[in-house]
Amino acid sequence: MGSGAGNFLKVILRNFDVLAGPVVSLVYPLYASIKAIESKSPVDDQQWLTYWVLHSLITLFELTFYKVLEWIPIWPYAKLILTCWLVLPYFSGAAYVYEHYVRPFFLNPQTVNIWYVPRKEDYLGKPDDILTAAEKYIQEHGTSEFENLINRADKSKRNRGNAIYDESYGY
Repeated sequence: MGSGAGNFLKVILRNFDVLAGPVVSLVYPLYASIKAIESKSPVDDQQWLTYWVLHSLITLFELTFYKVLEWIPIWPYAKLILTCWLVLPYFSGAAYVYEHYVRPFFLNPQTVNIWYVPRKEDYLGKPDDILTAAEKYIQEHGTSEFENLINRADKSKRNRGNAIYDESYGY
């Protein structure tokens, strides 16, 4: 009987990541999300909405790179530690990620760098992108008219920014 209990403990310890993973990443967040829905505080809503977004991103990452991840023996443990950091109220990692990465990204979208924009081709096989459109506009209207267009767009953008600023402060 004693060796049976010892073997059971060994099995549990060897498969700790398999057993703890769903509890930490699904069961507890589900319970806490239901409590957040029922509470009046927006703080816990933010924590759990952010957690579910990050959980989805981790899941998509795993589905995309599963062939690589199966060769990394510590991945299940790293994922469990990351999930604990995101979930546990002591750390509130999901709220941290939201405040330091997600929120600034959405509040300041003009700082986003696009590394690669594929060129589309129209029905004649010509590239259809912003540079081609600019070159075509310069050919049709001239360089000075293109500069005027850019200046008008810049003034419009500045005016829109001031209007938003003025509305938010009531003047």
